[in-house]
Amino acid sequence: MERKTIYKDLGNISYKIAWIYQEEIFGELLNAKKNEIDSVNYLLFCEHPPVFTLGKSGSEANLLINQQVLAKKGIEYFKTNRGGDITYHGPGQIVGYPILDLEQFGMGVKQYVFALEEVIIQTLAEYKITSERLDGSTGVWLNTLGIRPQKICAIGVKASRYVTMHGFAFNINTNLNHYQFINPCGITDKTVTSLEKELGRKIDLAEVQSKLKNNFVEVFGMEIQK
Repeated sequence: MERKTIYKDLGNISYKIAWIYQEEIFGELLNAKKNEIDSVNYLLFCEHPPVFTLGKSGSEANLLINQQVLAKKGIEYFKTNRGGDITYHGPGQIVGYPILDLEQFGMGVKQYVFALEEVIIQTLAEYKITSERLDGSTGVWLNTLGIRPQKICAIGVKASRYVTMHGFAFNINTNLNHYQFINPCGITDKTVTSLEKELGRKIDLAEVQSKLKNNFVEVFGMEIQK
């Protein structure tokens, strides 16, 4: 079974342009699958300028500021076609968009989300940080037995015919102050954190991306194309 995957670092790119690019690749994979043509998978990493995105099942009430305040603060806002509620993307955060044919990897959608979480958990372990899943809440969490568990990575995906798009947002050196303007993922009794906050120092994004890529290979059995 083909698991060949093209890896691309898109750098700092607007959310809209990255979304359009994802849709193009997603459409190509779906068309190849429909016509029983072999296709290659994609693993895209990037950063975005400040933006809030709302999933198709989310509530606009979880955006706590209006359009005028958004504009003043230089934060964009998009309603998207991924699952989940509202989240934040911004500089210092690694956003990953795996566009995969899950049937090549022998996975269903639930297994896929579990595997995405595992990639993040293994990456955090390399920084001596213990992280976990939290029942009923997708993503990767710290301090799950505490009063207010902390989310360090949000996950929201779309899948059609077992082809995926959208993905994860992993807080590295993220400006956590922007989360005060939303109820992240629609949750009010939990909070957010970042790798920088947990380690008390700035982290090299390229270093984290390299670890993430290696863990995708390990967890998914990918063959990264040179």
